[in-house]
Amino acid sequence: MAPKRQSALLPQSKKPRSAPAPKLEDKSASPGLPKGEKEQQEAIEHIDEVQNEIDRLNEQASEEILKVEQKYNKLRQPFFQKRSELIAKIPNFWVTTFVNHPQVSALLGEEDEEALHYLTRVEVTEFEDIKSGYRIDFYFDENPYFENKVLSKEFHLNESGDPSSKSTEIKWKSGKDLTKRSSQTQNKASRKRQHEEPESFFTWFTDHSDAGADELGEVIKDDIWPNPLQYYLVPDMDDEEGEAEDDDDDDEEEEGLEDIDEEGDEDEGEEDEDDDEGEEGEEDEGEDD
Repeated sequence: MAPKRQSALLPQSKKPRSAPAPKLEDKSASPGLPKGEKEQQEAIEHIDEVQNEIDRLNEQASEEILKVEQKYNKLRQPFFQKRSELIAKIPNFWVTTFVNHPQVSALLGEEDEEALHYLTRVEVTEFEDIKSGYRIDFYFDENPYFENKVLSKEFHLNESGDPSSKSTEIKWKSGKDLTKRSSQTQNKASRKRQHEEPESFFTWFTDHSDAGADELGEVIKDDIWPNPLQYYLVPDMDDEEGEAEDDDDDDEEEEGLEDIDEEGDEDEGEEDEDDDEGEEGEEDEGEDD
């Protein structure tokens, strides 16, 4: 997730003790205070003391958790490197992964997908102390869209807890700026139809408006990066829908055939009844003679 303000489990500076506590002591010491109210005030003071102990343990726990995270983050690095080497052997691995991810695919236009076919590697690096931020690097082959070999975006949390981000400036080739083309496409579309294409995926690199709640950064870091293979292997939804429609058509055809068979059986039953009635009528005429 994008760096956020520290929670109760992260190291924090000690909060100032609440001002009401001394007043409560003075009030409880009043000889004229009713017994029930005096006990209530004493209970509140004891709760405050216990809560301070809980806060102290939370601070201690956050320090221990951070050490464990740092330890295992280092242990994971060789496996991430090995995984990247294996992924490099699979053509279009990352563009397929992004297209198969429901949230990321919603941000991709057709030209974004074309550009992402040149994406060869993605890396997520958490800063050493983890809680201060992370960086996402995108490595590209030579492509007709921009000059950069690497596009990066970093997320930081400063000492005061304020989030910020910065990214690589994309050096677009002449006439290939997908962020401007996306804007022009949307303006034309708005005049002709209600539906508008999504903004270009690459506008994300220039958007620093809300670094503390960067949805795409969080999705890549916390959902895709830990296990991209699960999204690469997602079946094509169009194929699944096509198979479902074929199954529905087959079911309808079978139901239609069953209805025809049932109607045929009913007609045969009616004919048999007419034949029986005819034979009974002939027998009655014979008896009269």
